[in-house]
Amino acid sequence: MLKTFKEPAREIVVRKETDVLVIGGGPSGIMAALAAAEDGLNVMLVESRSFVGGNMTIGLPILGFLGQKGNQIIKGLPQKLIDRLKAVQASSEHRPCPLHMSLTLVEPEAVKTVGLQMLVESKVDVLFYAFCAGVVMEKDELKGVIIESKAGREVILAKTIIDCSGDADVAYRAGVPCEYGNEDGGVQPPTLMFCLGGVDTEKLRTSVAEEPRTYLTDFIPAEYFGQNNQFVLVGMRNLIKKAQDAGLTLATERTILITGLRKGEVWVNMTRVNGVNGTDPGSLTHGEIEGRHQILDIQQYLIEYVPGFENAYFLKTAPFLGIRETRRIQGHYTMTREDIMTCAHFDDSIAVASYPLDIHHPQGGGCTLEWCGDCYDIPYRSLIPQKVKNLIVAGRCISTTHEAMSAIRVMAPCMAMGEAAGRAAKMAVRQGIQPADIDVKKLQQELLEKGAYLRIEKEQLASSINS
Repeated sequence: MLKTFKEPAREIVVRKETDVLVIGGGPSGIMAALAAAEDGLNVMLVESRSFVGGNMTIGLPILGFLGQKGNQIIKGLPQKLIDRLKAVQASSEHRPCPLHMSLTLVEPEAVKTVGLQMLVESKVDVLFYAFCAGVVMEKDELKGVIIESKAGREVILAKTIIDCSGDADVAYRAGVPCEYGNEDGGVQPPTLMFCLGGVDTEKLRTSVAEEPRTYLTDFIPAEYFGQNNQFVLVGMRNLIKKAQDAGLTLATERTILITGLRKGEVWVNMTRVNGVNGTDPGSLTHGEIEGRHQILDIQQYLIEYVPGFENAYFLKTAPFLGIRETRRIQGHYTMTREDIMTCAHFDDSIAVASYPLDIHHPQGGGCTLEWCGDCYDIPYRSLIPQKVKNLIVAGRCISTTHEAMSAIRVMAPCMAMGEAAGRAAKMAVRQGIQPADIDVKKLQQELLEKGAYLRIEKEQLASSINS
């Protein structure tokens, strides 16, 4: 039995009262704060790290701006961020990809700067270095969040709160029922990304294009590499097997490489640490230690077996583990595998996604992908938690099954959810009502007017609102 300690009761200083409070400054949190602040509401964003951007800052491409038919399905505020990054040569175009539907390469350090610039310009009150440590409840209504920092414990009160923590931190502490992992409690393993310099990416690209039998890739035809100077490479299982037979320890079955925007840089997505609980600091620490240990053999594998890496050298490690899965809330609707695979339409759709079911197995180093052939809606009800009022959730911890989460978890859909959550929170504050009670048709109308993409015609929506 664990020992316990009874903490003495104490009064906590209220640091601020605001209209909308966003917890988490990752892809969904940035969009939520920008959308909520658009017409002058007081908006505060709290982030535990010293920068915004979340998984956009760890070397990953943004997946999911384009659908499986090649059309752009994530627009609005997420596209505005990409446009700002392009203006400083820190983002690529949205490139079609046979495996991931699309990828958008971004420069991690620029994301931190540009994302923060946009928030400051929108007069969002940003607070770094503070964790969500608790909540302020009145019966079933969330009134504020307790934060913890070097300044101690403080309270931020808000009229509406958006949980963009990725781990449902606010929702969980407020008493929202949550699920974790699959039916056995297994979650998709995290990855510690790292970057190598001095890579001859042209040699890598042409080797795959010209010798496909030697450098086999998963799902991506050799012709793709002949046409694209910047790319994601997934596969080369035969080379990994050869390296493993020679004594190298590699935790994944596939080589996964992402060319950077800078010449000669390649980000490597090949560490896998099974069993890490992304909500437990001890488990996360183990993940960091093991991830860094795995990098040594992975780097040796790339230099000795993969063309173009002969003169590669280590540049940097991502600032934190890339977590694929932790808690998921139970909302007013739970998205399922069937919703993804049948390209489901919802009357309360607030975003459209197309990324496939992409499950990195909780055990072993394998991965399963399934495509639906088109795109599917994300319903507003999945952002609204059960049992707790005054709270909206956006990002990978919305209400889904383990399988459905594997599809909606990538960054472009999370950004779209964040924009919808921010606009919904603004409507709730302006009207003095609960987020669950807003007119979703009017939310959809605003999303369309602001440039977002939904599978509904503006005229049809206007008619339904006026009838």
